[in-house]
Amino acid sequence: MIWYKILLLATLGICALGCINILFSLIKKGNAKDYAKPAGNPLKGVAYSMTRAMSPKRKESAYLHLPTYSAGLLYHFGTFLCLFLLILSFFSISYSNFLKVAFLGFIALTSLSGFGILIKRMVKSGLRSLSNPDDYISNFLVTIFQIATALVVMNWIPDMAYCLIVSLLLLYIPVGKLRHIVYFFAARYHLGWFYGYRGVWK
Repeated sequence: MIWYKILLLATLGICALGCINILFSLIKKGNAKDYAKPAGNPLKGVAYSMTRAMSPKRKESAYLHLPTYSAGLLYHFGTFLCLFLLILSFFSISYSNFLKVAFLGFIALTSLSGFGILIKRMVKSGLRSLSNPDDYISNFLVTIFQIATALVVMNWIPDMAYCLIVSLLLLYIPVGKLRHIVYFFAARYHLGWFYGYRGVWK
């Protein structure tokens, strides 16, 4: 196996171990003891939290900022697609030129969405005051990952450069704000459990 693919596997292992460590630290803390009398079903609250509660109609931060919300969704969809294409690229799985062009167009749109979110964070004083270097680094690494994926799909950059970019991203995930790939599910679970237990979300 080529050295840069070995490096990619090694950084993937480090990333996975870091995320697993975060997950186990959350599990170890467990649910906070709620002394209130149960008024609902916590599991139904968790199910609602993971599904319908994510609708922009039920999130003030979303329906008041629909363009940014839509750009964020598109940006995340692009990231998921790039992760899928990363797997295909690693195993040298080929696909049609039509799909390559389609992937290129879609990823170009998603990376522009990410870039737009970054610019908004930089120019709006309210967002800028709440931001720290981690916010900019995380956005930059994911956007570069998307761009690199689009380029490698078209064979416009060498596999070595692509693997190095992905390796850098993987190393940063457990230590930066990108570790929200673990915290997101934990937060939605605890939120749903609390409001389901209290009978607010049924």
